[in-house]
Amino acid sequence: MEQAVQQFIQNRTFDEIQVGDFAQLVRTLRPEDIHLFAVMSGDVNPTHVDPEFARSSQFREVVGHSMWGSTLISTVLGTEFPGPGTVYVSQSLSFWRPITIGDTLTITVTCREKFEHNHHIMFDCLAVNQDGLKVIDGTAEVLAPTEKIKRPRVNLPEVHISDRELRYSHLLSVSSGLAPIPIAVAHPCDAESLRGPIQAARAGLVEPILIGPEAKIRAVAEEHDIDIRGLRIVDVPHSHAAADAAVALCRDGGAEALMKGSLHTDELMSAVVAKEGGLRTARRISHVFLADVPTYPHPLMITDAAINIEPTLEAKVDIIQNAIDLAHVLGLAEPKVAILSAVETVTPKIRSTIEAAALCKMADRGQIKGGVLDGPLAFDNAVSLVAAKTKGIRSAVAGNADILVVPDLESGNMLAKQLEYLADALMAGVVLGARVPIVLTSRADTAETRAASCAIVQLIAHKRREAKIG
Repeated sequence: MEQAVQQFIQNRTFDEIQVGDFAQLVRTLRPEDIHLFAVMSGDVNPTHVDPEFARSSQFREVVGHSMWGSTLISTVLGTEFPGPGTVYVSQSLSFWRPITIGDTLTITVTCREKFEHNHHIMFDCLAVNQDGLKVIDGTAEVLAPTEKIKRPRVNLPEVHISDRELRYSHLLSVSSGLAPIPIAVAHPCDAESLRGPIQAARAGLVEPILIGPEAKIRAVAEEHDIDIRGLRIVDVPHSHAAADAAVALCRDGGAEALMKGSLHTDELMSAVVAKEGGLRTARRISHVFLADVPTYPHPLMITDAAINIEPTLEAKVDIIQNAIDLAHVLGLAEPKVAILSAVETVTPKIRSTIEAAALCKMADRGQIKGGVLDGPLAFDNAVSLVAAKTKGIRSAVAGNADILVVPDLESGNMLAKQLEYLADALMAGVVLGARVPIVLTSRADTAETRAASCAIVQLIAHKRREAKIG
């Protein structure tokens, strides 16, 4: 009998319903219910969707839309009591108190009066919360069905709410409470490369030092209404000079981070890796993407998708160690590192599987420290517990990776951009292994991406300050 209730939806006809009969529905308000209702209705009253405003309102917290509760009454009437075939005639409701996140409403719809001449029914409607307090009451009049209807229950698609603004704020919060750091911005001569550091400055992350042709920087700012008043500008004639000057400023201690503007990556990185006057250390330089993917339960790091084209086994040791060190800075004590390949078995036909096995053994021997490594793992096995279980893979990493180590730049770059453009991931990128952290974004990246990357380098810079003091 229970199976039939799950598979079918059926009504109660006018003749079957008696005065005093009732039906109930219990539902709890979740944050995603508020967001979905706002998207569906267009009601973006800040009382419902703006936590900062809500804290200053009379309720002191975000509250649900009152009409969300009334839709639950409609749910009872349209799906169960009377059910399919019911036509709404009128509704009168009073709203007695707000519905807050976590409140559980019990909706009771009771037949009050029947009208034989037109098959109308008047219902008393009541919603109480988990404390038994009245939230909504009123009446509803409907035209009740006179014929029995039984239909297969339609399975609705699962709905996911992707709040980009909230996720973006979360990315920025990694360095919450820290003082801004001076950052040298090399050649910010288009709108997005100038907006990024300005947006980061407004968020309290950095103090930008703009390095490039001053006239061009000011012209871009004026054209796109970007306020750069009060910012230091180092005037140099062209992009090559901007890269050299920015690197020199970082090397001499005038800035604690470096940021790419609208120049080409190889222009900036040539100055960074220069044997004379560059920012090299004993560690190989590598890039890490930090991705906030809506369908993955925690942030995901991808390395190296921007610097090392076809890294050797030796280079991958540094690439992995750089990523593990960043994970530690972000608060992950023992990150799970998945070494990716096309397959999860070791085969001499695919070089990346041999290197993955070697890297895992090197970690066992203490040549890579601070993380748990496993590989080779195909992408699905690295991020899906179901896929890993199906293939009989048992490890602490499979299905729950924090760091994805790609075989080469091509595969890593494609993976990162697929996540960004097809999976709505928010991306931040940072170059590690140099004397200062480097924000190395694509010229197509938005100001938000650049600002989120600034939050990471701000955190790294402060951790380095602490280490020196310690």
